[in-house]
Amino acid sequence: MKVIFAGTPEFAATALAALVQTEHEIVAVYTQPDRKAGRGQKLTPSPVKQLALEHHLAVYQPLHFKASTEEGLAAQQQLAELGADIMIVAAYGLILPQAVLDTPKYGCLNIHGSLLPRWRGAAPIQRAIAEGDTQTGVTIMQMAAGLDTGDMLYKTFYDIQATDTSASLYEKLATQGAEAICKVLESEQSLQSYLHTRQVQDESQTVYAHKLTKPEAQIDWSLGAVQIDRNIRAFNPWPVAYIVLDESNNLRVWNSSISSFSNENAQIGEIIAIDKSGVHVACGTGAVCLSSLQWSGGKALNPVQILQTQKLNIGQVLA
Repeated sequence: MKVIFAGTPEFAATALAALVQTEHEIVAVYTQPDRKAGRGQKLTPSPVKQLALEHHLAVYQPLHFKASTEEGLAAQQQLAELGADIMIVAAYGLILPQAVLDTPKYGCLNIHGSLLPRWRGAAPIQRAIAEGDTQTGVTIMQMAAGLDTGDMLYKTFYDIQATDTSASLYEKLATQGAEAICKVLESEQSLQSYLHTRQVQDESQTVYAHKLTKPEAQIDWSLGAVQIDRNIRAFNPWPVAYIVLDESNNLRVWNSSISSFSNENAQIGEIIAIDKSGVHVACGTGAVCLSSLQWSGGKALNPVQILQTQKLNIGQVLA
């Protein structure tokens, strides 16, 4: 089949890498315009673009597909001329109007990092960890005009581990997503079969995964240790949980676990122990063990390195 692929970050690049190995003809790859990145603020192509160029695939980077503008109409026309059978979308980041969704023979399929209808929206992987979900997965769905509202063709499942961060879960679901889309597109007949048996989402089960914001990454010690640990793992790699040290310095917290220490007789936010496991802090209920910390201008430190800095002390109360 003639396939258009649209995606931007590493999550999408994993799927594209798998599709390149199939017998399908990838007629075009759509990705977001190059963005400034890194300390030098150099224009950097997306992971999807880098991979597409390595495989000598045609790359298109329209700013949008809005029919109200000439450039949007031109982008729609260009896509139509490709004569694709199917378009695969994974974390593309641009809104696709109905005219685009209707262009390929079999429409557009999306690789979504949750078990829909739970966690529609921008941050499904992070919200699943923060809410303490025990299971997540990937949904392959037929795209519709609404936000992640389309019919579901196929699901994969993954049991979330107590050590999973958004970074580790992102990698695992990227791999599942790549395998899932290849299974659905095994042949034109298999695609037709999955489309024929697709399921409508149960709107009553809908939960939205709202975009993460930097302010919500500040640790609130009045919460229970279980929730604080989930938040720390959910906010790695972005926006990264943090403790305010003073007006100009934050201490970033990259990883944690539930502490076995008791928080009895300790104030909320008080450091009750520092050992080879990390820094143990009393919470609203229980205590959390911070195992990877990063001071301003430095690198992330492990528990042994944290001990050596002598920057934190038992009895100290964190804001």
